[in-house]
Amino acid sequence: GNQRELARIKNAKKSNEQSKGKRNEDGLSAAARKQRDAEIMQQKQKKADE
Repeated sequence: GNQRELARIKNAKKSNEQSKGKRNEDGLSAAARKQRDAEIMQQKQKKADE
């Protein structure tokens, strides 16, 4: 029983560090996610500037 609890805690920490609960991004590599986030930020900046 304890093994399962340890695994659950480890997975919770890992998913927390990855990207605050964005589960659907788990398939992306860190580089792909970073690039996509950069594009999103640029779009937000454009909207803010208009």
